[in-house]
Amino acid sequence: MALTHISAPDGVFPSDGYSHVVTGPGRVIALAGQMPFSPDGEIVGEGDPARQARQVFENMGRCLAAAGASFDDIVRLNYYLTDIGQVPAILAVRDEFIDTTRPPASTVVQVVALFRPELLMEIDGLAILPEG
Repeated sequence: MALTHISAPDGVFPSDGYSHVVTGPGRVIALAGQMPFSPDGEIVGEGDPARQARQVFENMGRCLAAAGASFDDIVRLNYYLTDIGQVPAILAVRDEFIDTTRPPASTVVQVVALFRPELLMEIDGLAILPEG
């Protein structure tokens, strides 16, 4: 079973030690946790959950496009938040990207910290492309 690893889709800051996107037979697409980094590696929206969420979803969109997919193909999202109280702001942004009549399966957890203190969230996902 051959997998395709896309470590740095266009417009997404290159990763260190993981792929932003992994695709394989059956067109399952795994998205690594995306954080609010601009294409040049700067944190976007320090202290602002809505701005950070927008950057995260923009990065996810770039990763999906690199694998030939879109938000219509997302079946699961996992949210890792430093403050669970920010869920409403994050979901308001998410709803601009997904089909709210077919929302993906989701998990939201609050974490003690992410790898940099300015980061409020990390979101990963799973997409499945239809056959054919």
